[in-house]
Amino acid sequence: MKGGFEMTGWQALLYKEVLRFWKVGFQTVGAPILTAVLYMLIFGHVLQDQVKVYGSVSYTAFLVPGLVMMSVLQNAFANSSSSLIQSKIMGNLVFLLLTPLSHWHWFAAYVGSSIVRGLAVGAGVFVVTVFFGQPGFVAPLWIVVFAVLGAALLGALGLIAGLWAEKFDQMAVFQNFIIMPMTFLSGVFYSIHSLPPVWQTVSHLNPFFYMIDGFRYGFFGVSDVSPWLSLGIVGSALVFTSGVAVHLLKIGYKIRH
Repeated sequence: MKGGFEMTGWQALLYKEVLRFWKVGFQTVGAPILTAVLYMLIFGHVLQDQVKVYGSVSYTAFLVPGLVMMSVLQNAFANSSSSLIQSKIMGNLVFLLLTPLSHWHWFAAYVGSSIVRGLAVGAGVFVVTVFFGQPGFVAPLWIVVFAVLGAALLGALGLIAGLWAEKFDQMAVFQNFIIMPMTFLSGVFYSIHSLPPVWQTVSHLNPFFYMIDGFRYGFFGVSDVSPWLSLGIVGSALVFTSGVAVHLLKIGYKIRH
């Protein structure tokens, strides 16, 4: 029971996971915000007069949603993946296995806490970077939808990575060779229309591009592709990734020996 409210099992696990990253908020929330500010200072200063996007939209304003969404995605992934790998290495995952929680409860708690962390970091990045360039709020609902879907997708992907990895080296491979390249090549710092045709085609194969492009549409009302197309692709990716994560939890992949 917390503050007079009696929590169920999955709610207690969700609370525990949120508390886990919030207790070290300077590292889990503050550090990503500082990183985003540095990106804004460097790229915004160097490319402000060199890159033209969406007609009258300034480059710094264009950069704000990209940095916000990049922070949401990276931190949502880091939350679920780091929690699982730490529990596996430290050996305290066995205590969670003894509980009557179902695989759906695990999924809801881990992905739910990833959404909370991703949105918390994203909100912090927005508050700080908006002073450099102020984007509009043409379609706020699209902003919320893509932020939540993106955080949920990366939370589920982090869950898969955490189940698969058995040591931090394996997690670093997943982070450095999959998550980081897909994030940086998704249009955070540029519009894909500025790329050569072959790289535009490659960008369209990257699901991270649709998350960021749809999120950016909510601010400016314009995007590289239709927000409905982005919604369909992101939604499909979320369903597929969630299905894989739930299945792995159900069979106890690498956590039941």
